[in-house]
Amino acid sequence: MTGQELYRKARRRIPGGTQLFSKRPELLLPEQWPGYYSKARGAEVWDIEGNRYIDMGYAGIGAAVLGFADPDVDAAAREAIARGTMATLNCPEEVELAELLCELHPWAEMVRYTRCGGEAMSAAVRIARAHTRREKVAFCGYHGWHDWYLAANLANDSALDGHLLPGLEAAGVPRSLTGTALPFHYNRLDELENIVRGHRSDLAAVVMEPVRDHEPAPGFLEGARELANQAGAVFIFDEITAGWRINTGGIHLTYGVAPDIAVFAKAMSNGYPMAAIIGRGGVMQAAQDSFISSTYWTERIGPAAALAAIRKHRERQVPPRLIETGKRIQAGWRAAARRAGIPLTVTGMPPLSHFILNVNDAQAARTLFTQEMLDRGFLATNAFYAMYAHEDQQVEAYLAAVEEVFLGIGEAIRRNRLMDSLRGPVAHAGFRRLT
Repeated sequence: MTGQELYRKARRRIPGGTQLFSKRPELLLPEQWPGYYSKARGAEVWDIEGNRYIDMGYAGIGAAVLGFADPDVDAAAREAIARGTMATLNCPEEVELAELLCELHPWAEMVRYTRCGGEAMSAAVRIARAHTRREKVAFCGYHGWHDWYLAANLANDSALDGHLLPGLEAAGVPRSLTGTALPFHYNRLDELENIVRGHRSDLAAVVMEPVRDHEPAPGFLEGARELANQAGAVFIFDEITAGWRINTGGIHLTYGVAPDIAVFAKAMSNGYPMAAIIGRGGVMQAAQDSFISSTYWTERIGPAAALAAIRKHRERQVPPRLIETGKRIQAGWRAAARRAGIPLTVTGMPPLSHFILNVNDAQAARTLFTQEMLDRGFLATNAFYAMYAHEDQQVEAYLAAVEEVFLGIGEAIRRNRLMDSLRGPVAHAGFRRLT
């Protein structure tokens, strides 16, 4: 069975075709994207038809910061399995991990766990509401699929469009949550000031990613921290995407601004399900005032994998390598675009880089890039997530392919043959219901 055949079967059985929106083939290369993997190791992925690719794109949607099937993390997971992953008693690894997380983040005193980022953010917001006895949440950035966040689109169905994913639907979110999620844009401290001015006594939390596509403007993070203090709101950093890229821990450590709560997932366990909510003791104790509990938050593999991943991350000094690789990719994109005569914008911190093709039919051009890179053996889109496993020769081969493909795209644009070069539909650009 081919990947395309399996995906057609999946769409009949699974609403939307995939469990994670970001893995939908329609977002990458409709009718051509391999879709399914048989194995993955290091920076290499084999599809179910036996084709081998080098992943120079999303790296497991940011989860595999060390690389796929890292031997040290996998060994820790296998040992956890051999010793029993579930019991009536608690696993000691969860206490050991809590100590390590608080050691890395000296401002934090207590830790709770979930197994994925979205539910961890939901728990963090619940804790903030329980602590303050308030309901409204000011936020910027992308924070998952739960009701507290999508409620922003109840009053204005485009309120979330400037926060990573446009067009998110709020169907199924109770209308009674209208007005409880108040968005502001990154680096727009004036927008947060207006929210605090209008909702100070009702504001439970200020939630934000410390950084994603752009560096914080001077004073922005400090100003947001101060506004949360003025409102008596809990200041929450969502580190699910940014964490473990620039240092061993949260990127807020680099900027010197401490939140009341920080949330981690993805890279902290290198692909094994694990998430943590860490915070100041006085705030985190409010978790006891609300029922936040799940059987599978007590399994052993997640904490064991996280301990192994974090220790290797620190011992091998992984972040400098991620930064160096990301800078090489960004420089290579810019150089290839100049030679091809394509106007290009590069955004993001080096280990989480993106480019924008500033041309007419930009989405078609991006789709053509993915198509041509796939033909050359690369899983690639307009994003690059650095992994410790990326080897120099893989980076060099990728950049050589980028130069060749950019030259072809530039020629197709000049000849007005962009659409003629595509072998399938243009990739979707945002949330869309599949039929």
